[in-house]
Amino acid sequence: MNTETTNTDCKIVTFILGHQTFGIDMTALIEIREWENPTPLPNVPGFIKGVTNLRGNVIPVVGLAERLGWEPSAIHARSCILVVNILGKQAGFLVDEVNDIVAINRSEIQPAPEVETIESSVIDGLVRITTRAKDGTRDENGTMVLLLDLDALSLTKHLDLAA
Repeated sequence: MNTETTNTDCKIVTFILGHQTFGIDMTALIEIREWENPTPLPNVPGFIKGVTNLRGNVIPVVGLAERLGWEPSAIHARSCILVVNILGKQAGFLVDEVNDIVAINRSEIQPAPEVETIESSVIDGLVRITTRAKDGTRDENGTMVLLLDLDALSLTKHLDLAA
């Protein structure tokens, strides 16, 4: 395996939402926080769970499953908030579980299929990654990861309402 990084390599943070593995570009990630109940706000879309304080900044917390049109995530011990930067604004996404940070080659990213749904419009592409089993062995079949296009989530007007 070549350990040198080329300009075609990038790192993604992978996480679970429902039964699907998603990824976001590591450069958008600010931090990963343990789940804490946000302060609810009136008159905001249902997928905005509320706001939380991040070192003096009030940021909205978005239920990513609801934003994608799925059933809301059940809160459990591994639930967490991915704090990301979207077009210069900070937001937190509730996810079921963070998996790993993985280096991928941009040339391995497949385009998202053109399907008329909310989900496909926010999918930047798909990439297969090799995964590790709990016993440390590698699963060469890997896992298909849906790469989210954070800008396409169209949260900016909702972030302005919530912040």
